[in-house]
Amino acid sequence: MTNDATPTPTPLDDDLLAAILDAHVEDPSGAAPDGGFAQRLKSRVMARIAEASSLRHVTIKAADNTWHGFAPGIERKVLNQEGNVMSYLLRIAPGAVLPGHYHPMDEECVVISGDLRIGSDVQLQAGGFHLGRKDVPHAAITSDGGAVIYLRGALPVPELLI
Repeated sequence: MTNDATPTPTPLDDDLLAAILDAHVEDPSGAAPDGGFAQRLKSRVMARIAEASSLRHVTIKAADNTWHGFAPGIERKVLNQEGNVMSYLLRIAPGAVLPGHYHPMDEECVVISGDLRIGSDVQLQAGGFHLGRKDVPHAAITSDGGAVIYLRGALPVPELLI
């Protein structure tokens, strides 16, 4: 999955707000609108811009059945991919093993649920974080009770296994 590089709306700056106020607010006395009015107008315009932009964001619902086999006892759900960087979930069955490997760039890992073990030294529970450093191999990943983990890093490829 690759996201389109569509331009993001520019936030409403004060010069643009002033131009909108000048163009749309007519006061026969020539008095400037009060600051509260300007903030309300800015909020309404920004809310409309945000609402119109909502379909350009990526949303993957938990119920979406987009899990695919990754390794024996391990499934992957890709969340986002841009170039060689991927964000994804791994669902690891109890006792499944992801062989040791290294990363061509730093990889972030957060345990969403369950337990995770990296080699014999690192044990994590839900909410735990691990940063796999670039070009530094780490031991096999296992889970005694099963786990779901979030990963963000380089595309996983078999050549990186050790």
